[in-house]
Amino acid sequence: MVDVARFKPKTVYVIYIAATPEKVWQALVDAEFSRQYFFGFAVKVEPRTGGAFRILYPDGGVHGSGEVLDWSPPRRLSCTWLIEGMPPFDQMPECIVTYDIEPAGKAVRLTMTESHSWDVPDAILAGGRSGWPAVLSNLKSLLETGNTLTLDQQGPPPGMIEAVNKAVAEKPWLAE
Repeated sequence: MVDVARFKPKTVYVIYIAATPEKVWQALVDAEFSRQYFFGFAVKVEPRTGGAFRILYPDGGVHGSGEVLDWSPPRRLSCTWLIEGMPPFDQMPECIVTYDIEPAGKAVRLTMTESHSWDVPDAILAGGRSGWPAVLSNLKSLLETGNTLTLDQQGPPPGMIEAVNKAVAEKPWLAE
């Protein structure tokens, strides 16, 4: 089991969605629905604490995997997240991604938190900081309007790949 206490929040996003907690929950855990807002990636979740968590490429290959740490529908989903299908990211330690869903009047407050067990360089965190807003905005748009956004697909932020290569070579997480 993962020592959750070792993980510290590094990236947090809060959005409000005009939907019920149940609809937001279903959107987060339904593989086919997630393909629509997650740019073709399918999120597959074994529906229980301790269950398997996978992110699949559009062709069905495994992009990421992990374990469900908290399965509390429709309020909280927390999973470890290890990027497997993208060298050199596959040599990095896992992180924890948590979605907290709270009623907010006739809307839902969705908080996404990405936590890490080591002092991740900002250049690496920049990837999530550019990707998560697009994913969450797409999710919001799809739930509220039935349509996803038209967004340019951008590659990793400048310096991110170099920072990942350096981290993989030096493995600073082993010293912490």
